[in-house]
Amino acid sequence: MTLGVGGKTAAEALATLSDMTAGVQPIGIKEHQARIEKACSLMQQQGIAAIYLNAGTSLKYFTGTAWYASERLVGALLTATGELHYLAPVFELGTLKDYWLIEGQLHGWQEDESPYALFIDVLRKLGIQENDKVGLDENTAYFIADGLKQQAPTQLFINASCITAACRQQKSAAEIALMQRAMEMTLAVHQATASMLYEGIDTREVEAFIAQAHRKVGASGSYFVIVLFGVASSFPHGVKEPQQLKKGDVVLIDTGCKLHDYISDITRTYVFGEPNERQRHFWQLEKQAQAAAFAKAQLGTACGAVDDAARAVLTAAGLGPDYQLPGLPHRTGHGIGLDIHEWPYLVRGNKQPLLPGMCFSNEPMICVPGEFGIRLEDHFYMTEQGPRWFTEPAYSIDDPFGLNRV
Repeated sequence: MTLGVGGKTAAEALATLSDMTAGVQPIGIKEHQARIEKACSLMQQQGIAAIYLNAGTSLKYFTGTAWYASERLVGALLTATGELHYLAPVFELGTLKDYWLIEGQLHGWQEDESPYALFIDVLRKLGIQENDKVGLDENTAYFIADGLKQQAPTQLFINASCITAACRQQKSAAEIALMQRAMEMTLAVHQATASMLYEGIDTREVEAFIAQAHRKVGASGSYFVIVLFGVASSFPHGVKEPQQLKKGDVVLIDTGCKLHDYISDITRTYVFGEPNERQRHFWQLEKQAQAAAFAKAQLGTACGAVDDAARAVLTAAGLGPDYQLPGLPHRTGHGIGLDIHEWPYLVRGNKQPLLPGMCFSNEPMICVPGEFGIRLEDHFYMTEQGPRWFTEPAYSIDDPFGLNRV
């Protein structure tokens, strides 16, 4: 695949894109209510009196309330019986009420008061005592957990991931539909980006184009973007300094966007100009490892076995072993949803069985120090019939988007 010479200008590449968000809807109130009901059922089964949902994605997932975590405690207590109690600074209560989707009782603390005292006071008024288990959303900042522990040293606090992860890791049809469209949007952005590369272009220019392209397809911009050329591509999450594109460089672009808070995340790797035999060899190995992971991902299979399958392909080819380089330096994949990295993880030793609705990245990257890196990243979700791709994997190093497929 020769890019640049005879390719499109940035304006021409953008002109190939259009808004792709028609027909998609955010998660509705009924689904949020069903999520709360499931959480309550799990709490009752596990003897947990309440869980605290800190500002961020868990609060959003269960209540529909969009609020960013900050230095102030903002969140909600959900009891096993389904009561919802929001806690926030008094001056934020009106705004919080404006943002919530699921209503609850509001409790406020003034700036010179302790939010932790308020938290414990609400627990006691709900009849929750110090020997009752109270789960804290695992994304709760340490300063909050520490403040609560100091306020109530004998309160039985636990990690709420046994509830939050258990609910969030199996996506509904509505969640999968949002991620499906978001992935399609980002794949279109990838294709447009490949068409406008030219010799000498700066990685910062490509990053700016990708953000603009994501806006063109209907997102607010890029949720994240990594653009790497040449040797820099051997660093999985990039390098400090920008690079300029040269003929023969490996091009690695990893980017995504948000659609109604659900995230896309796709990586494509190809060569600017004609690939050499070494680049072809490692690209094909990467494709084989990705395919092996996908084939292994069957219902009931342990997450760790998927990582093992990808790694076995690379080890058989003389890479690694384990996390040694050249080879695969990290896990094969991560869960995705409201967070770009969430449970479960496709990593060695993870015995969590694959269940319907789980969504994963599949990216067993090959890093060759001092030369290049190859990462092909697509996501799949588990159905009753097995894994299904959100986006079809790259076709070949010469034709990554399958444009010349016969």
